[in-house]
Amino acid sequence: MAGRLIVHVSDCYLPRLGGIEVQVRQLAMRQAAEGHDVHVITGTPGSGEVRSGVEMLDGVTVHRVAATIPFDLPVHPRTAHHVLGVIDRVGANAGDRLVVHVHAGVVSPFAWSGLRATAGRGLPTLVTVHSVWGPLAQPGFRVLDGLVRWSRLGVQLAAVSEVAAARIRSVVGSSAAVLVTPNGVDPSLWRVSPVPHSPSEVHAVSVLRLAPRKRARPLLDIVEAASAALSSDMRLRLTVVGDGPDRARVERRIRDRGLDVSLPGRLTHEQIRSLYATADLFVQPSVKESFGLAALEARTAGLPVVARRETGITEFVRDGVEGLLVGSDDEMAVAVVRLATDVGLREAIAAHNRAIEPDQVWPRVLETVDRAYEAAAARRRTSASGA
Repeated sequence: MAGRLIVHVSDCYLPRLGGIEVQVRQLAMRQAAEGHDVHVITGTPGSGEVRSGVEMLDGVTVHRVAATIPFDLPVHPRTAHHVLGVIDRVGANAGDRLVVHVHAGVVSPFAWSGLRATAGRGLPTLVTVHSVWGPLAQPGFRVLDGLVRWSRLGVQLAAVSEVAAARIRSVVGSSAAVLVTPNGVDPSLWRVSPVPHSPSEVHAVSVLRLAPRKRARPLLDIVEAASAALSSDMRLRLTVVGDGPDRARVERRIRDRGLDVSLPGRLTHEQIRSLYATADLFVQPSVKESFGLAALEARTAGLPVVARRETGITEFVRDGVEGLLVGSDDEMAVAVVRLATDVGLREAIAAHNRAIEPDQVWPRVLETVDRAYEAAAARRRTSASGA
């Protein structure tokens, strides 16, 4: 059987290195390796000479539809025209092999414009939402649904976690078939051998964008409270990997309070992996985490994860098994203290995480996404027949 013709539509792609970009790249690359004809249409300019146009990356054909916009934002006034133009060129003889996979966050003008075009054309389309729709965003998405009409055009909706899927159902109706297509991880890329260090020192790590939504400053408060609760002969230090618009405020708070926190900035995969080998636990303070890829990678490396129970991290972290789940910042500080002082618990969770792979390994994720493509095709057939 011939492979699929898969067309991904995403605002952002390489050379940008955010969570959605990395996941779309990994998904597309692995689908191509399985023998599918995979294309990515993106509003992100390329680096060097290929700012706009077509290039081949990792076996994937990347179509860059980039306009001259300040800060290289992925916005184009004729997105729909260009998306349909690419699909017409590459999918002229694809027949039932064609599926469009749109990737969207909270603000995704390129993706939503592309979705409106492909849904209006009647193409089998899967939309994966990579973010949590909060109360303020939900009215806007109801309006967007009225424009795109995905609930009436046979579009298959999906989200990266059940937490995110529940928010979508609150907009399009609780009976809507919203699938879960999680992010994926390759355990072989994250396994580490722990580096021994002094038993009187506990090293906590967090990987996040230094932006208000990710709550880097509240994380400092959490670790400060945890440190104050520990005995004077125990040192709790924190490393926060990442960069962003909140960096200056974070640096000022660290300096003003004399906190034992380092900010190495953005690190490569290998550097983060080496950091995890020296760490004792991973802390994720965000309350609007649709999935939590960095937490999944840390859990796969063997670190106990401390996170909020209302986030998508609960897809792969169970309280007391892969980490500790909490309901507030105060509870998070208590959980950090618990892992710092209860060496037996910390080591038991770490041993479990090193020995047991998470469900979200790439082979399973690819199977889940393929079933979602089948569902998208079935919904389109049902919609076309008027059933």
